[in-house]
Amino acid sequence: MEKSYLESNPNQEGFFGKYGGSFIPPQLEGAFKEINEAYDKLSKSFDFLNELKNIRKHYQGRPTPISYAKNLSEYCGGGQIYLKREDLNHTGAHKLNHCMAEALLAKYLGKKKIMAETGAGQHGVALATAAAYFGLECEIHMGEVDIQKEYPNVVRMKILGAKVVPATHGLKTLKEAVDSCFEAYISQSDTALYAIGSVVGPHPFPKMVRDFQSIVGYEAKEQFFEMTHKLPDNCIACVGGGSNAMGLFSAFIDDPVKLHAVEPLGVGTKLGEHAATLTFGEEGIMHGFNSIMLKDENGEPAPVYSVGSGIDYPSVGPEHAHLSQIGRTIVGTCDDEEAIDAFYKLSQLEGIIPALESAHAVAYAMKYAKEHPKESILVNLSGRGDKDIDFVVEKYPIPQKEQ
Repeated sequence: MEKSYLESNPNQEGFFGKYGGSFIPPQLEGAFKEINEAYDKLSKSFDFLNELKNIRKHYQGRPTPISYAKNLSEYCGGGQIYLKREDLNHTGAHKLNHCMAEALLAKYLGKKKIMAETGAGQHGVALATAAAYFGLECEIHMGEVDIQKEYPNVVRMKILGAKVVPATHGLKTLKEAVDSCFEAYISQSDTALYAIGSVVGPHPFPKMVRDFQSIVGYEAKEQFFEMTHKLPDNCIACVGGGSNAMGLFSAFIDDPVKLHAVEPLGVGTKLGEHAATLTFGEEGIMHGFNSIMLKDENGEPAPVYSVGSGIDYPSVGPEHAHLSQIGRTIVGTCDDEEAIDAFYKLSQLEGIIPALESAHAVAYAMKYAKEHPKESILVNLSGRGDKDIDFVVEKYPIPQKEQ
């Protein structure tokens, strides 16, 4: 019998087509081999899976619901928009889905500490939460720019007991936070687990994080069918590294459903004005994996920008690169202005304040709904906007609600 897409991808070496793999310093090869072997074993373990199932139900509050966005759909005058409410997952985003699992993996490996990078701070908050739950130390690396921009999440991390380490080089955002964490991890790999925050990094993380996030897609598929007796015509999610998108897409890859990966167009199409990797990038190796990346004139990772701190990354998960290359996903873009408009529209029409990252997917869905009036659209609302409200209202005045 032919294997499904998820069973076939990645291959044993961690490649999705030509993307993925593991390109790491020799001193980290043993640590990543240990993680790979442990995950291979635990992913088939009833005890591990059952404990994770109980955590999701009794601690995270899963399943999260699907909400029909009736007012937003009517405003767009077209397609029917539904929202998978990951903003209602404990800590306010999809990130806890893989953080609890990675922390559980760390416990099984006998590690004393978990560490990671964060952009918008949601992964950092989720990992700090998981560390508190399992009694582990936690160290979070975050760009100095993002620390100022997402300060409410920095406070949450510290309250939860995490040590927050500023990344002070380069653009002082997400890429630099990854650089900083990788460097710190090299000397701690015996006692710590680097819990990568997206479907990026060396094998097995793109596969592992996808698998942990797939709960989003499997729940959504069942819920949507129960609500409508059909599959959605479209699934839409924002993509930086791409964990929330792979979480949703994974359940629908073998189905006749259009999958839309929405990238941040920022404030323009010039290098440094956006973080639309799949749209403007080329093949390259960064942070231990081969994918599509934005490069400067020297072939190094280019500067990137987005109003959404969690998606301003100069590369993208290797599986997203593969799915785009084979034509399985439709790559779209959303600029800052459109994201801010969607942030306020969803807030004022539905009473749901989205994360700025998620607002990119909502904005794209709004445009798509107007152009495709007979289609259904399922958006992964990957996070809530509490973390963003201070920044947004300071930079973008609150509009009058349309009557």
